[in-house]
Amino acid sequence: MSVTGLPPYDDTNIFARILRGEIPCKRVHEDAHALAFHDINPQTPVHVLVIPKGRYVSMADFAATATEAEIAGFWRAVGKVARDLGLEDGGYRVLTNMGVDGGQEVPHFHVHIFGGRRVGRMVPRAEG
Repeated sequence: MSVTGLPPYDDTNIFARILRGEIPCKRVHEDAHALAFHDINPQTPVHVLVIPKGRYVSMADFAATATEAEIAGFWRAVGKVARDLGLEDGGYRVLTNMGVDGGQEVPHFHVHIFGGRRVGRMVPRAEG
């Protein structure tokens, strides 16, 4: 098991394959620490995924085991992508899912950048 209690990193996951160039993507940004590309099933007019280039299964794994340079480089890439896509003025959402209850579908840490329209509430208000 990884540091997060999730299964170990799977080198056959789709994002690992994209990083190796086995599956094409519509790149938005790439540097030493991160790759950003358009989601193939966009939920908003702008829907971009940003993934670190390292083998991290979750945010907890990334935070615990990535180097300071990887962490800083990744989050700088997230900010740069949002700016480059013109999302600063209207606003945007950055979201990451972790584990089954969080809705994580690909076992490679990644964030979604949603923008281009008002995205509304993320979670319904609690009743009572």
